[in-house]
Amino acid sequence: MQDIHEGGCLCGAVRFKTRGKLRELIFCHCSQCRKQTGLYYAATNVLDSDMEIEGSDEITWYRSSGEARRGFCRHCGSALFWKAEGLDYTSILAGAFEKPTALEPGYHIFCADQGDYYEIRDDLPRFAAARD
Repeated sequence: MQDIHEGGCLCGAVRFKTRGKLRELIFCHCSQCRKQTGLYYAATNVLDSDMEIEGSDEITWYRSSGEARRGFCRHCGSALFWKAEGLDYTSILAGAFEKPTALEPGYHIFCADQGDYYEIRDDLPRFAAARD
């Protein structure tokens, strides 16, 4: 039996469905993720071929760097996706999924850039920058 997970934005203009097992959550503390969400990213990913999107015309893509872009609903502003150039998968923010998610925490990245207004209080692995 194949894992199916669904989710979408706050207003419902963008909906998605994924098939297959989702990667563990990566918690990203870089300044871009903090500025977009107010805290940090918690995201999984899925192969592009294993994701269907309804309302893709309602997604605005913002090129946040030379390597990646971020997708959000143009109506409600919900942060939904992170997409690296040239890769065949898309990262999806954990909060966009409907329960039950079955998502498992994995590790923290860009901890050297962590905000000064919170502490990481778990025992998950931590990396100063990206993890290979």
